Amino acid sequence: MTTRFIGSQTAALFDRPGQLAIFSGLLIALSFPSSGFSFLAWIALIPLLIALENSSRRTAFRIGFTCGISAYVLILYWINVVITRYGHLPWAVSIPLYLLLAAWLALFFGLAALIARAGEQVGIKTAFSLPVAWVACDLIRSFLFSGFPWAMLGHSQYRILPLIQIADISGVFGITLLIVLANVVLYRVLRALCGGGIQYPVKSVLVLLLLLVATLVYGFNRLNQPEATDAKPVKVALIQGNIAQDVKWSPGFQEKTIDIYEQLTRTACKEGVDLVIWPESALPFFFQDELHQAERIKRLARELSVTLLVGSPAHELRNGRRTFLNSAFVISPTGETIGRSDKIHLVPFGEFVPLGRLFPFISKMVVGIGDFSPGERAIPLQAGQTQLGTLICFEGIFPDLAREYVNAGARILVNITNDAWFGKTSAPYQHLSIGVFRAVETRTPLLRAANTGVTAIIDHNGHIRTMTPLFEEAFRTGEIRPGTGDSLYLKIGDTMAWLCVLLSAGIAGLTWLKRKKITP
Repeated sequence: MTTRFIGSQTAALFDRPGQLAIFSGLLIALSFPSSGFSFLAWIALIPLLIALENSSRRTAFRIGFTCGISAYVLILYWINVVITRYGHLPWAVSIPLYLLLAAWLALFFGLAALIARAGEQVGIKTAFSLPVAWVACDLIRSFLFSGFPWAMLGHSQYRILPLIQIADISGVFGITLLIVLANVVLYRVLRALCGGGIQYPVKSVLVLLLLLVATLVYGFNRLNQPEATDAKPVKVALIQGNIAQDVKWSPGFQEKTIDIYEQLTRTACKEGVDLVIWPESALPFFFQDELHQAERIKRLARELSVTLLVGSPAHELRNGRRTFLNSAFVISPTGETIGRSDKIHLVPFGEFVPLGRLFPFISKMVVGIGDFSPGERAIPLQAGQTQLGTLICFEGIFPDLAREYVNAGARILVNITNDAWFGKTSAPYQHLSIGVFRAVETRTPLLRAANTGVTAIIDHNGHIRTMTPLFEEAFRTGEIRPGTGDSLYLKIGDTMAWLCVLLSAGIAGLTWLKRKKITP
């Protein structure tokens, strides 16, 4: 069965529908950072839709899968850098694992194409079924088997601020739905222009125009609203130490690491700062245990009279066992440790090995200490008069965690991360683009401190006010006003996307019923 499936996918590369699907995948990949041709997302699915014409359901799945794997092979090429350089696995192992991840994500493209084609065969227009199915599949892959909501079509539009403001209602899924709908409508218009007896999709065009106009009117209105003045602005400094991953956990480099962060912090604070943020695991030791180094950092906070948030591994006893945590500590201007937040959503194979007892030969890629355990709950950290919601590393790609922190009282989101293991690839920029949506969805500014970049200040409208280049010692300062925590998305979450899941299930059910009636 598996051999036949792989063989059918290989054959798909050489037929015309397969080539069109690959072209769609290429256009999708080019719409994301760092290529950044975001406009391509609005036409990227047209070759795919041409390939789907008159196809069977099985062929539709194959074509969608081919499109998906073509896109993700290009988008996720940096996985090989992570696996070979930091996972210390050979290319012979890296490439199959990388292709396996791309194939897993491509399954959802195939499923969306299958649902849309099945719906069309029972009289449901693609302009309805494909956007709905696409969003439904995006939602499912965002949580299934730990979830990987990376590089969704809507994320490609992160710099188009008037467009993405509806994320405070629908999340990124609303923008994705618009993009897919626009692709279907443009495809139908092109087909009508080419003749063949296909009618112009007048109703679909009107619906698309209405949605786009409403989205942009809402977006410009949100962008023109003044910031709330009931909260005092916070002066922040984000520190980018640019510590090489190869030496990050070396005991002999600890002193040099602290020297770099201390020097950058002193320079950043010359004009007065309230809050200083160091990246994930900026302290390559246990802040709880290394009393001499910890006192040095506390003394720095006292001397500069700032609140200091630093990333450090932590440990605690749970049920009599010592567990390791990826954490952030807050130090007050008086030098007291006043809070700790632990990473909840861990990176599989990065911070722990799933089913490690079954696969003892696989080691995690984060060196330094043993497997991490997840934090137990989202705990906002107090920084002066403001509470911070700390998203550690790739927690920033999960909207539910950001919502949980803001609903718990956080009014500034902080994303501390170490993207060093991505190297000089497009991954740090892809990571940044997703963070923009956390700010818009929750109407809460997001401060991003990254070890090697991209460090950035993002306001509550998703505007990137300042950002650093990659792999440079740097800092960024700015003034940010805490959010109000009043977006609709905070209350309803992904309700719209779940509705798409129900509608997709309805399309599949209707198809099954009609097929059953036809079958004697």
